[in-house]
Amino acid sequence: MTVDRGPGEAGFTLIEVMVSLMIFGMIAAAGVAILSFSVRAQSSTGAKLDDISALTRTMSILSADLAQASNRVTRDEAGTRIPAFVGESGSGVTPMLRLVRAGWSNIDGTARSNLQKVAYRVDAGTLQRIAYPMIDGAQPLPPAALLTRVRQVGLRYRIAGAWSDRWDGAGGAPLPDAMELRVQRDDGTQFRQMFLVGTGYTPMPADISEASSPATPPSQQGASGARN
Repeated sequence: MTVDRGPGEAGFTLIEVMVSLMIFGMIAAAGVAILSFSVRAQSSTGAKLDDISALTRTMSILSADLAQASNRVTRDEAGTRIPAFVGESGSGVTPMLRLVRAGWSNIDGTARSNLQKVAYRVDAGTLQRIAYPMIDGAQPLPPAALLTRVRQVGLRYRIAGAWSDRWDGAGGAPLPDAMELRVQRDDGTQFRQMFLVGTGYTPMPADISEASSPATPPSQQGASGARN
């Protein structure tokens, strides 16, 4: 369509305005799509980094607990004697691993032992660490969540070159030589880590024994257990 303009008249035709609006709309839609993709990518990356941090923190805490495992028989809330190291393979709510560890930091100088009883369990897909304020007869403190989206956990214990799915010290040795951890996540990913037990552990400046502490990367776990 052609519109004749008189002398001194200036402006845009309806078709020109419509074409301009269409181009502007396409540019705006592309900008929104790019922005939305960037937000989703950033969110996904942040979630992945948080998961990696939780994994490395879990491995560091387990490494410290197992390396400082001590031969100290305990009693539960009912007064029943419990071996120094008790473990089995499974993902039930009941603790699958219970032990006494040394090296419990005492920043406040409280009149207590440097030994601490800790336990691990999987509850509602979350691997939890449970600490006790006293070794004998005390109620546990609230559990600390270490790793989420856990489908299954398998544990094995090594003594004298042999592996077992259960450990209660009945064979005469209070502590195993090593423990193997196998974790399967909800997304199908799996990882496996081996820890030395009772070898001693010297925490690095960035490592403490509490569940809220920074972690050592899994690639350093074997080295940390071997050199201490």
